[in-house]
Amino acid sequence: MAETIFKKIIAREIPADIVYEDDDVLAFLDINPLSKGHTLVIPKEPAETLDQLSADAAAAVGRVLPRVAKAVLRATGAKDFNVLQNNGTAAHQAVLHVHFHIIPRAGKDGLGIGWPTQRLEPHEAKLLAQQIKSHL
Repeated sequence: MAETIFKKIIAREIPADIVYEDDDVLAFLDINPLSKGHTLVIPKEPAETLDQLSADAAAAVGRVLPRVAKAVLRATGAKDFNVLQNNGTAAHQAVLHVHFHIIPRAGKDGLGIGWPTQRLEPHEAKLLAQQIKSHL
């Protein structure tokens, strides 16, 4: 995996406003937030995308995400939030290290999400579900 800004933050080579840390996970404020309290939660294990992350590292992040989200909401007074996670540049991943954004929301505060749905025919759905199951 290439050297990333997150690896440098983990190594304390560059500063960050850290809000949580344990042996496996680090959480810190986003330097370019979409809203007050926008926080990143990252595994310390180097992996570019979620599918490359080990089960143990994924579990560690999964245990920490709700705790950090609750703290962000309490600190900001927000009641709503997004958890956003992108994988690959086509999916808008800017830093190639797994990371989850916790973004407190208060109306139209900078995060716009388009959700252009498509039609999935029942026979196509059954075939696709079978294909996915065969790879588990």
